[in-house]
Amino acid sequence: MRLGLVAACALVSLTSAAVPARAEGDEDDGSALQVHAFVSQGAAVTTDNNYLTSTERGSFELTEAGINFSKALNDRLRVGIQLFTRDLGPIGNYTARVDWAFLDYRWKDWLGLRAGRVKLPFGLYNDSSDIDAAHPVVLLPQSIYPATNREALLAQTGAELYGFKPLGTRGALEYRLFAGTIHVDLDETTMTQIDRLEIPYVVGGRVMWETPVEGLRLGGSAIAARLESDLRLPTEVAPITLALGIRMWIASLEYVTGPITFATEYSRWTSRLETNDPRFPRRHTTDTRAYWLAAYRFSPLVQAAGYYSIYYPDLDNREGRESRLHDAAATLRFDLNPHWLLKIEGHALRGTATLNPALNDNMAPGGLANRWWLLVAKTTVYF
Repeated sequence: MRLGLVAACALVSLTSAAVPARAEGDEDDGSALQVHAFVSQGAAVTTDNNYLTSTERGSFELTEAGINFSKALNDRLRVGIQLFTRDLGPIGNYTARVDWAFLDYRWKDWLGLRAGRVKLPFGLYNDSSDIDAAHPVVLLPQSIYPATNREALLAQTGAELYGFKPLGTRGALEYRLFAGTIHVDLDETTMTQIDRLEIPYVVGGRVMWETPVEGLRLGGSAIAARLESDLRLPTEVAPITLALGIRMWIASLEYVTGPITFATEYSRWTSRLETNDPRFPRRHTTDTRAYWLAAYRFSPLVQAAGYYSIYYPDLDNREGRESRLHDAAATLRFDLNPHWLLKIEGHALRGTATLNPALNDNMAPGGLANRWWLLVAKTTVYF
């Protein structure tokens, strides 16, 4: 076992022991230091194609660990931070990082300000994608919540305005508006040397309407960002300058009643690429992403869930296996006790869009198996 995971597990254990439990009957005024932590271990195998990691021969490179602290300094001011490490195939390799860190001042329920490294409110679940216990599935629908993009999409460094406004008989409105930048680590393993990679700005927001129908909420999210990079090809001396404009939006619906959860989201991501090299023409593409998810809790111990997810990387070209990825998933979740859960999940997939050639003997997605299966299991301990 690698040192990073050992250190993460030790940190969770020591922190759990160091935080004293409140005596029965003690009042919690909300000002106490809040400490939470988790360790997850997964395993995955595919019938064909390596997905996320080397799954054709089976892989245990699905590990996550994190610990977070938050404290209310007064009735309006709160601070928080989360440390996180993971190993997902070639990603992470147990490198510890600050996942998020914020200073939160709530002036009124309808107006607050967060600053720091703040989670991106994109869709229903992006800002809770780091909380395995909050979701019935192992892998959130990858068309909209790709695990490989977690570092870039989880949080931005900047500021956010937020608020919650009751609307009487019309329900309530929750909003979050943000602006900042995103730091992306350079991948030193790529054959193309990246001299510079920056995201000068990211702006966006989310508005959610809690309708008068109990448990039903509707909303929309949007993000605009710009990426700038200097690439140096192995055979080139001068770098190629790239500028990528990105626009992303999601329409969301979620309905929760008793043991039943239903959610669906539809999204389009548009990118516009410009370069200083005439060999690489300007390119403008729009992709399509959507899923439908349903879950039912049979008892405090058992919950079943399933979803169907679709992804087309180019709205104008849907021909060929490399131009789509359809994913039908079914999950059983077992809450073994209040701090330990187990999930087992099967996927029937059609298409090869998003598959990484580097994990598949440098074979282009068009040459990989069109129909394939994925089985993944994950267990999480948390407090």
